[in-house]
Amino acid sequence: MRYSLPVDDLWYLLDSGAGAASWNMALDDALLSAVAELGRPILRFYSWIEPAATFGYFQRYAEVKALTALRPLIRRPTGGGLVPHSRDWTYSVVVPPDHSWYELSAVASYKRVHEWLRRSFSDCGIATELAPCCNPVGPGQCFVGAERYDLLLGSEKIAGAAQRRNRLGLLIQGSIQPPPHGLQRKLWQDAMVTAGPDFASRRFERMEDPRSVIDQTAQIDANRYGTSAYNQRR
Repeated sequence: MRYSLPVDDLWYLLDSGAGAASWNMALDDALLSAVAELGRPILRFYSWIEPAATFGYFQRYAEVKALTALRPLIRRPTGGGLVPHSRDWTYSVVVPPDHSWYELSAVASYKRVHEWLRRSFSDCGIATELAPCCNPVGPGQCFVGAERYDLLLGSEKIAGAAQRRNRLGLLIQGSIQPPPHGLQRKLWQDAMVTAGPDFASRRFERMEDPRSVIDQTAQIDANRYGTSAYNQRR
């Protein structure tokens, strides 16, 4: 049973639509840079204009490119493994350093975001559960096998995430693939907002035309994620 608490925890909600792979990574990076000044957590939904793949910040490009034929192949600002993108549902959570979520351990943060997903799917009539332990069948590949607290539909992993924490804030990038059959994406997104990040009520306010963030995104895309020098740096 869900309960409400009188809290003052206002979040920004950003649905940025479809973007190029490098742009999507650059926008998350720009939001991480801006979140402390914005002073509120951000929930972002986004999609892809073409099939692509992203891989973890610490992975080696030469090893990753042999695992997929998808191009472009873009290095994420977060850790984790290789993730193919096409029809998956992607989202990010960005938290300022003075927020309680920022204080969680990496494991607790990972569990919390997937518990949020689990509740949102439950509200849509779809039963999922958090993986109790690990089954890392494909090292370096996020959606081959499962790690503890990944989200399972039946016995199959449908959601994983990667994180980055620095002095600017915390960034979580998540992917749902394949999305549950028959569920409309908008219904799931609405359920994410309604469920909130925990059982306490949260308020969401749409982020309207974040011009300074978009300008910074263009610079980051041109100088980082859109360049082979960055993507192939190791």
